[in-house]
Amino acid sequence: MTTHSAHAPHAPAPGLAARAGANAEHPPGGSGPRGVRGVNAKRTFKGTVSTRDCLSAGTADGEGWMAPGVGTQEVEEKQGYVTPPRAFCHLPTPPGCPAMARPPSLGSVIVPDWHESAEGKEYLACILRKSRRRVFGLLERPVLPPSVAIDTASYKIFVSGKSGVGKTALVAKLAGLEVPVVHHETPGIQTTVVFWPAKLQASNRVVMFRFEFWDCGESALKKFDHMLPACKEKTDAFLFLFSFTDRASFEDLPGQLARIAGEAPGVVRMVIGSKFDQYMHTDVPERELTAFRQAWELPLLRVKSVPGRRLADGRTLDGRAGLADIAHVLNGLAEQLWHQDQVAAGLLPNTPDNTPS
Repeated sequence: MTTHSAHAPHAPAPGLAARAGANAEHPPGGSGPRGVRGVNAKRTFKGTVSTRDCLSAGTADGEGWMAPGVGTQEVEEKQGYVTPPRAFCHLPTPPGCPAMARPPSLGSVIVPDWHESAEGKEYLACILRKSRRRVFGLLERPVLPPSVAIDTASYKIFVSGKSGVGKTALVAKLAGLEVPVVHHETPGIQTTVVFWPAKLQASNRVVMFRFEFWDCGESALKKFDHMLPACKEKTDAFLFLFSFTDRASFEDLPGQLARIAGEAPGVVRMVIGSKFDQYMHTDVPERELTAFRQAWELPLLRVKSVPGRRLADGRTLDGRAGLADIAHVLNGLAEQLWHQDQVAAGLLPNTPDNTPS
């Protein structure tokens, strides 16, 4: 885990984000909001460089999301990944927050269980060392043999949520680190790099995703005016956290969405409910989660906050078991971000269903 000074400007992460048949280029997060007509979207690729206009943002209706006239609710859950129910949403989007387009459905972009296959385990070996997770600094990357060399897609992700909901614990779990037992406010900005290989459905190609998570303590955000702009600068995705044991954190989500992501309509937004292992004592009933998904049309994932499983020595975290526990989160992020870039680069049809979320 690496601490990053908030006073230093964010430098785009190294690595090539290769796409099938694409030559477009834009830095992570872009210089302007994606999903708005007339804004140029660029990202670096191998080969030549070209510029394409982003697609117009718009609302979507269709299978699995908002469909007018549909009175039933269909919620798809797999390994904690929950997509919005299929129902017409009568709840208005709060003022100041742009309309959100439909994200891709689960498994439509990334092969969900590929990491459990023999091929997937071969790639996962580069982020493991003797069944333990490898920890990567800001300038480090996995080493692969030439026979399995792949391209890297780099993204900056800002983790937002009230103090105590488990932001630092979530990032630690995603990175294969020890989950803090006692809550301590994060002093300043903390950045953590996580690598995750995934296989694309369309091209059957493997891509190494590099996620750079930015976590900032709530007190630091309130005390220093430059902290939030530094976290939001060139961000590709916002992760909004709430705790199943803290109702106030759930009720704060609409305000966070408007305050943090209100001026970034082209940035991916995902919601994660932490401490799902304490669901029997939840302060957030399922009906309210359903209403939230209908109103905001956002992917909602659930994670447990229990310590990771151990190896035979009883002390060392089991890296492979830990990856299995959080694969749905990393796959979900990869799916949303890759889909967004495909649309922004003009590689998907210019239709409302394919506008970036």
